[in-house]
Amino acid sequence: MAPPPSEAPLAITDRALAKVLEFRAGVPEPETQAMWIEVTGIAGGEWTYNMSLKPAELARPGDAVQQTGGLTIVVPAADLARVRDATIDWSDDLMQGGLVLLNPNTPSPEIGGPAAELSGEVAERVVQVIEQQINPAIAAHGGQAELVAVEDNAAYVRLGGGCVGCGMATVTLSQGIEVAITDAIPEITRVVDVTDHASGENPYYEPAKK
Repeated sequence: MAPPPSEAPLAITDRALAKVLEFRAGVPEPETQAMWIEVTGIAGGEWTYNMSLKPAELARPGDAVQQTGGLTIVVPAADLARVRDATIDWSDDLMQGGLVLLNPNTPSPEIGGPAAELSGEVAERVVQVIEQQINPAIAAHGGQAELVAVEDNAAYVRLGGGCVGCGMATVTLSQGIEVAITDAIPEITRVVDVTDHASGENPYYEPAKK
């Protein structure tokens, strides 16, 4: 059972709300489905997101759960500060149309910029996993990974070499790097890719235009 509605960190335009409700009506058991807003990484100095329908009952204590116009919106606790006061809108742009998140928040320079001096036991253990397990495995494909920052329960990792712009980078991150780190370090529950994949030789992601 989902936690009761809590604060309402997000706004949603009437048009976006109508589009989401229309889409939700076409899925099985629509009344159980909530709209989830989750941060997935960084591109062009801004947070990137995943907006999807998932059961509201998956929300955990601490997650923001709000009710707006018959729609439940869930923001995981770890992402709350990153999207607070943002607005979900709908764009008719032919190239990049659909749901968009107008977010006043941006990543801190420590996360978006070069890797800072890392300190702390958890960060040191993440670096050890990257150097001993991950980099030897992806070196065969010309790739490498580095830890940029650790905040709360998230490790921010930048991919380099052959991983930049590679269409398999998201698979490498979710099925290889994230599993290796979260299995070895229980304090880390997710890994966020802060690579600028648009700068690679074969970019598969282009930041949204303003």
